[in-house]
Amino acid sequence: MAPAAAAGLFVAATTAFAIASPGYSQRLHPVALLGAQGEPHALAFNLLGFVLPGLLLAGQAIMLRSAHRNAGWPLRIGLQLVLLSALAFLAMGLLPLDPTNLLAPASRKHALAWTLWCLAFVPGALLLAWGRPSRRGLAIAVAMLVPLCAWFGVAILPAAVAQRIAYLSWFGWWWLIRAPVPVPERYSSPAQ
Repeated sequence: MAPAAAAGLFVAATTAFAIASPGYSQRLHPVALLGAQGEPHALAFNLLGFVLPGLLLAGQAIMLRSAHRNAGWPLRIGLQLVLLSALAFLAMGLLPLDPTNLLAPASRKHALAWTLWCLAFVPGALLLAWGRPSRRGLAIAVAMLVPLCAWFGVAILPAAVAQRIAYLSWFGWWWLIRAPVPVPERYSSPAQ
């Protein structure tokens, strides 16, 4: 079960490495700080917190794409976009922040991966909801928590808390769409 394993890895890594980092606060600091340049366990955190979960979910997207290769365009394009989102999540671990300079090239690359993670996910999740009517309402609601928390949650919550809700919503959405579903005839297109 890739979504559960990915979420478990992320939560375990975020919890364990936060405990191992004196002065780190889950309520105040961004997740990426655990894997930032110069942090003592940065490589291990980035592998366990970003890279492996991203790989698991990219594999999930590829499996779903294969199962739905004859589906209509909303489902196929949506799966491509959420695959891109999973790869961008993985990239956050390969492109760690420079905590001493948030305008440094390393920090900009990390920020670009974070932005791509969210920007690819939102239309992908909405297209998948359109193409999977049986789970539409709940999938849209959970998917919309990601940009609402990632971009606007900081207006009402501490930024670190809003970010964590966005990440957990993203993992939750993957769990909701974890299995292929029969494609209704009206969403089918001829095999390509």
